[in-house]
Amino acid sequence: MNPQAFVRKIESNHNTLSIIDIQRLESKGIADIQRLPFSIKVLVENLLRKLDNTIVTEQDLFAISQWQKHYDEPPEIPYHPARVLMQDFTGVPAVVDLAVMRDAVKNMGGDPSIINPLVPVELVVDHSIQVDNFGTPDALKQNVAKEYERNKERYELLKWAQKSFDHFSVVPPNSGICHQVNLEYLGRVVITEKTGSGTIAFPDTLVGTDSHTTMINGLGVMGWGVGGIEAEAVMLGQPYYMSIPEVVGVRLEGSLKPGVTATDLVLRITEMLRSENVVEKFVEFHGPGMKQLTLTDRATIANMSPEYGATMGFFPVDEKTIDYLKITNREDRADIVTCYTKETGLFYDGTYDPDYSKTIAFDMSEVKPSVAGPSRPQDRIVLTDLKEKFKQIVGRDTSEKSGTGMAENKMANNGCRNTREKGVADSTLEEKASAQNAADTICNGSIVIAAITSCTNTSNPFAMLGAGLLAKNAVEKGVHVPAYVKTSLAPGSRVVVDYLNDAGLMPYLEALGFHLAAFGCTTCIGNSGPLDPEIEKAIVDHQLTVAAVLSGNRNFEARIHQKIRANFLASPMLVILYAIAGRIDIDVTREPIAFDGEQAPVYMKDIWPSDDEIQGLVAKHIRQSFYADQYGRIFQGDEFWGQLAVTESTTFQWDGDSTYIRKPPYFDGFQLEITKPTDILDADALLLLGDSVTTDHISPAGAIPEAYPAGQYLMDKGVPPDKFNSYGSRRGNHEVMMRGTFGNIRIKNQLVSPKEGSYTLAFPEKKEMFVYDAAMKAVKAAKPLVVLGGIEYGTGSSRDWAAKGTGLLNVKAVVAKSFERIHRSN
Repeated sequence: MNPQAFVRKIESNHNTLSIIDIQRLESKGIADIQRLPFSIKVLVENLLRKLDNTIVTEQDLFAISQWQKHYDEPPEIPYHPARVLMQDFTGVPAVVDLAVMRDAVKNMGGDPSIINPLVPVELVVDHSIQVDNFGTPDALKQNVAKEYERNKERYELLKWAQKSFDHFSVVPPNSGICHQVNLEYLGRVVITEKTGSGTIAFPDTLVGTDSHTTMINGLGVMGWGVGGIEAEAVMLGQPYYMSIPEVVGVRLEGSLKPGVTATDLVLRITEMLRSENVVEKFVEFHGPGMKQLTLTDRATIANMSPEYGATMGFFPVDEKTIDYLKITNREDRADIVTCYTKETGLFYDGTYDPDYSKTIAFDMSEVKPSVAGPSRPQDRIVLTDLKEKFKQIVGRDTSEKSGTGMAENKMANNGCRNTREKGVADSTLEEKASAQNAADTICNGSIVIAAITSCTNTSNPFAMLGAGLLAKNAVEKGVHVPAYVKTSLAPGSRVVVDYLNDAGLMPYLEALGFHLAAFGCTTCIGNSGPLDPEIEKAIVDHQLTVAAVLSGNRNFEARIHQKIRANFLASPMLVILYAIAGRIDIDVTREPIAFDGEQAPVYMKDIWPSDDEIQGLVAKHIRQSFYADQYGRIFQGDEFWGQLAVTESTTFQWDGDSTYIRKPPYFDGFQLEITKPTDILDADALLLLGDSVTTDHISPAGAIPEAYPAGQYLMDKGVPPDKFNSYGSRRGNHEVMMRGTFGNIRIKNQLVSPKEGSYTLAFPEKKEMFVYDAAMKAVKAAKPLVVLGGIEYGTGSSRDWAAKGTGLLNVKAVVAKSFERIHRSN
């Protein structure tokens, strides 16, 4: 079969485009294309276009074009994504690997410049900024300066890569979150590529080194997160081998009730789909309710595909996709997308539904305002139930407090004195600045972090303008945020601040302490920064269960902050509402959240904006010119980026003294011959773990504890604890990452139960020691190791270091009841 037999010409905006028309498979009697899910159609086009009968065979094409609802043993197909998306935490190790590959080729007498990405790579530097400074007008400037101070070596490596590798683009720091930049700018929906015989058009597809790459599914683009190892293979021109998936159709019906947000919707969908076990499956949304959702609502739902366990949560292209491309300054692309998708049967007009492995009806009118927590995104709690649920979580009286002499002026519903009390709402700036006073007011249930952060919700103008309106209403009511709450605003795009300023809402957010702190991933990935030492001391001394509220997508144990045990995902509006309340154990639907200057109670209903108000601001203040301006200079970078002096060279100049970038050992003793694995005999267990072990447990993000092996290594290298930075920022140093593997302070190894943390027993003497030390002891003794786990081993972020670190610790196998897809592949 010749792919050229399926080529035809179409006209788009006076341009002639060549396309591979998969509908001709139907006219030739090969497959019933119309019945296929839209996501499967994209795979059919991919394999038909790449058909060479060497890597992609006719058998592969028949397998995907004749897709079945269920398989006993699903066939494996070679899929060729069009591009690779990276963020810096995962991108730095990939660049290190490419650099050491060039060294290996050079050492073997070859030309190192042959090592290049063959598939375009777009890396967005977004994971390294931390909320060290907050609540002040210059917080962003100070945090970015600190970011460059900590990460200069890593950024020099990335700038070297941008200059030295072909097909490698870098969006510099302080630009936004990779998934939101992808949604608003990088995503093409349909790619056009010039060839010797004209311009060919085909669907935009990608893999990303971050699990939330799925956010782009809201735009009708096929993409999902893979491990860094798999992404490197794709960028070097290898296919991504995948089993043909089942496709679960979610038929959306009805519409959201007033006051219910896209965040509430996605938390309910996450809860529902987790119970449906959609792991390793595609989820495809369709139905009349889909037409009620904005493009950014869809992106909010697609973003959290990893949380509900699916490979992706796909929304096919329709008129909302086209409108979004236009408002985000991609009008030329909108014309191409309209023409291409309608000509190829990839445009969803709602007149028919494809066949699905299973169809789930979902009535959006039944969704209620909710949060999710305290440690899993699928654990949704309706607002009216949260007060009682938190009491069950804590398992003790939530009035237990850190200070003494607290009986006076306490409210009946909690027993903690804080700035929600009568007469305290108008506290002076001096009082709010007193860390000791703030520490004396916290107790079980106090909220110490409130963060509007993450790509999930800050991509959504309705959510962000709604938060701004709520802040305005709160300020006009004369209420404040308690001093002990660390507040931050970290949008995923610079455009967010443009429309918040245009609507005149930024001053109100700032009045509540939500000053701009970053353009990047912060609290959601553990870059929440430190709490005030007095606050931390109160939490530790009194063993308090305090809380964080964030508009993110992840809240795993010890992820947000190591001292905060209860972390709740919520919409940006609810983040502000709970920040004002200062407590999580309150029924905000019935109880006052604060008292105004006249000591009158202020309720949720008093400050919650109407949907019509918010929608009016969206219509008025979302401007195409904002996107044109910000993305017209997206690759330029700020003054800090411009000051990085990097010399272009074929091979990287390793610095032997660096604690950030080290030449890894992967090619030590490298040979072209592949040796087969041998049996694992007489192994010891390094860890015995339970269910739902996440990649945060295996390869933790966030802070590096001083007493742990990674911290001790850095101190031995002369790095003081205040310069440790984070595990994620040091992924280019295998010495740190080996020591950090299984280094989460909350990991529960049953060999040392009930003790938590990175400890195990070294055999045969059964001596307790750090996991790293026990592994190195086994390496010296040439003793193989295994790790034992339960169900859902390796859930969470797509971390190549969760696999690399496990391997470097001499672990020869992980034996578990089930694995998350990405980690198993890694």
